[in-house]
Amino acid sequence: MALRRTSSSEPPFVLVGGRLWLDFVNTDDARLGERVETIASFERYVDWLAATGVVDADRATALQRRAVEQPSGAAAALVEARRMRAALRSLAEQGRSDSGARAREHALSEINRVLGRSAGTRRVETTDAGGYARSFVAVGDAFGGLIIPIVESAVDSLVNGELARVRSCADRRCPRVFVDVTRSHTRRWCDMATCGNRAKALRSRRKHRA
Repeated sequence: MALRRTSSSEPPFVLVGGRLWLDFVNTDDARLGERVETIASFERYVDWLAATGVVDADRATALQRRAVEQPSGAAAALVEARRMRAALRSLAEQGRSDSGARAREHALSEINRVLGRSAGTRRVETTDAGGYARSFVAVGDAFGGLIIPIVESAVDSLVNGELARVRSCADRRCPRVFVDVTRSHTRRWCDMATCGNRAKALRSRRKHRA
């Protein structure tokens, strides 16, 4: 399980989805059976973008400062992000099934709505690890392009036929989703260290009682 901490006063982000858009869906998380909003503010949204490498440290700092100067723009960007997240969650949970046509149509509508009004420059940049990554630099609106890399990640999964491999965690109390890239296509848990181990411990207790 990948944990990324950006502030000592905030819990770390859990990155187990395997794809950017699925990790974003998982920001609507759960702990001990209770749903938890891990991007409760625009600042936390930027923290998540930085933790996942969507923005670098300099741009994250600049966005935090701009949010103080333009609070309405920052608030609108957060609303937009959560609206897109809701559509992507439906896509992740229902889109692969035969009965998921409505979820797929809604997600496509939201994706195309965002892409249709995006204005900016797409770039390829080097990463700290020495590789390459795509980036999107919005023109004019500092907040408007933040959702684009997430949307494009979802588009990549759709175009590459990955939707059929998207799974929900087998723990019914856990809302996390992930892409199953195992050869056997039998991954059940978002993370073996948490949900997987809990299930294993429960089976052990039941066997002991029996």
